Amino acid sequence: MPVADVHFEVFVRRYPDSGWALNMATDVRTTALDTANELIRKGSVAAARVMRETLDPATGEFHSLTILNLGVPEKPRKVKAPEPTEPLCVAPQDLYTCHARQRIGRLFETWLERHEATPFELLHRPDLVEQLEASGVEIAHAIQKIAVPEAHSRGASVADMTASFKSLGERAVERLMRDARKGLPQVSPDTFAKVAAQLAKDPEGAYRLGCAVATSLAPAQSWGEKVGLLLDLADQAPKDGAGRKLALSVIAQPLEEIVGCEKGLDNVLGGNLDLGARLAAMTRLAAANVVDQLVKAEPSVAKVMPELSARAQRLAKWLPCEDFEGVRAAIGQRILRDLGGQRRLRPSDPVSEIDVIRGLAMALTAASGKLLPLDNVQAAVTARSKMLVARDFVEVYLGEGNTVAEEAEALVWLTENIIGASNKREAGRWLNSLIFSLRFERENRETHHPAPRLVELAKLQRAVARCGLIEETYRPMQAKLGEIGGLLEADAKLVASTVKASAPALNRLTALLKLACGESGPLGPVADRARAEALKLARQDDTRAELTSAPDQVDAIRDLLKHAALAA
Repeated sequence: MPVADVHFEVFVRRYPDSGWALNMATDVRTTALDTANELIRKGSVAAARVMRETLDPATGEFHSLTILNLGVPEKPRKVKAPEPTEPLCVAPQDLYTCHARQRIGRLFETWLERHEATPFELLHRPDLVEQLEASGVEIAHAIQKIAVPEAHSRGASVADMTASFKSLGERAVERLMRDARKGLPQVSPDTFAKVAAQLAKDPEGAYRLGCAVATSLAPAQSWGEKVGLLLDLADQAPKDGAGRKLALSVIAQPLEEIVGCEKGLDNVLGGNLDLGARLAAMTRLAAANVVDQLVKAEPSVAKVMPELSARAQRLAKWLPCEDFEGVRAAIGQRILRDLGGQRRLRPSDPVSEIDVIRGLAMALTAASGKLLPLDNVQAAVTARSKMLVARDFVEVYLGEGNTVAEEAEALVWLTENIIGASNKREAGRWLNSLIFSLRFERENRETHHPAPRLVELAKLQRAVARCGLIEETYRPMQAKLGEIGGLLEADAKLVASTVKASAPALNRLTALLKLACGESGPLGPVADRARAEALKLARQDDTRAELTSAPDQVDAIRDLLKHAALAA
């Protein structure tokens, strides 16, 4: 009889909620037991288990037996409930929910755009339903598009799902046509309040008032006109009570669908706006109060915020209303989608594109909470920032024919206006490659005006530390700028000529101290040389005599000496 092959396996769970992972396998039982006990004793794992594995030579299969179990007990796994096989929508009333209308909008997107209608109107207007049925294949195609994935996800046959959705559609159409034959209510701004108050007591009040509102939109020739008609009704809604709540909730449905549609919202905003201006207008529309205050206080926001059309201003006054929260959320989601997308905000003007992103980031951050969660805003701006540090954008942004000083200033501005650690690192690489290039050194040294160039290097040295780069990134750049400043000063012998100048001692001392503290030159070799000469000059008798005769300059000199000492 063949002898069974036996070995022992040690499994561990590092954390209480972790799954089991194999730690070791051995032929020696005591080794496996000792290893499991040692892991638990040291606290390296939350639980350990020793399994005895026996190979059956006849079948070639292993038989497992647990011989030791230590540590935190394993939590019982939740059993996933089986997916229902029947569709989510089983009655015509189910088609009027928010999620069902969104699905209908996707299924009939092309047809609805062609007729400039919303899913809300399709579900409430008999004339639109008749046009849809007359098209012949639109309904069949829509049912096929939804039946196939639903059948796969629910484990049902496509034929059964197709029959189910077809029956649902026929019943919904029959219900609407039957009610139309019996007579649906009609509304105008003058009668809207009265009809809404009456239907607030009707169990099907939302459906019947929706039919009346949808019918009132039929004469409109554009999305903007529909918004105007809806706001006319909102202005005449009941002042309070159930009637007002019903009226505004019904009006909010088509408004939400219109602003969620690209062409619909563009028509409301008006004008031929590029993507950047459109995003700014959407932000101002959805958070008008916050953005208007920010425009007054922050010029960079005012610079990129376009004026809203009269109709958009009218809609903006309604959006803070609690009943229009879904409309505001639809605009917010559209902002996030477009801001995090791949399309350029200002295709022909990269400098202005950075200004737009800066203004949008400030406006959206100020409006976060009421409009969008702050985390979502930051994620969208981070995704947009990634595009700004890509090679194709940076090369167009820097352009051709600019000096290294102009390119450095542009890269610092770019770095200041992006967010995200990885984006900052990439921007730092662009800035680093410029500062360490031979071209940067050559252009800075080849100048007939060393003093202004030293001032520019000092400003750049301070700027690279203020644009959000980590210390490990900006410190080498500051050192390189100081080194280039030292070479430039050595070429021009600026410190030596200042010391030997015929100007008063206090003037020479002031000039040297400004170099020493990094004000009129970068910190580094030039600052060190200026500091040494300034200290020598300060000890001279004629300098002290001038200080004695000019007490009003003592404080200024003392401050410069203090700054020079701190910069050392």
